[in-house]
Amino acid sequence: MKKIEAIIRPDKLNEIKAALARVGVRGMTISEVSGCGLQKGQTGVYRGHVYNITLLPKVKLEIVLLDELVEQVVALILEYGRTGNVGDGKIFIYPVEEVYRIRTGDKGKHALK
Repeated sequence: MKKIEAIIRPDKLNEIKAALARVGVRGMTISEVSGCGLQKGQTGVYRGHVYNITLLPKVKLEIVLLDELVEQVVALILEYGRTGNVGDGKIFIYPVEEVYRIRTGDKGKHALK
């Protein structure tokens, strides 16, 4: 099993969720996060004062799935999350040793269904 963490643009969330649902991904955790990378934030002017926003709003998707689905899910996130501009985000993949469903005590692939 693997855990995919994807940091994406907030406006791409619905497209990515719909694409993942079409291939059967049902469980995911979505968090609103802030961060910076190559974008290095933005500069703005409000009432005559210049200010810097160094942390930009992003969305973090966390998905745990079977190894055989990882490439397909990553390809969908890349396809539907890409704008071609700086700030499109990153995808991280981690190994997962075990998963338990708290309600039933199921573990492994049975806990993911």
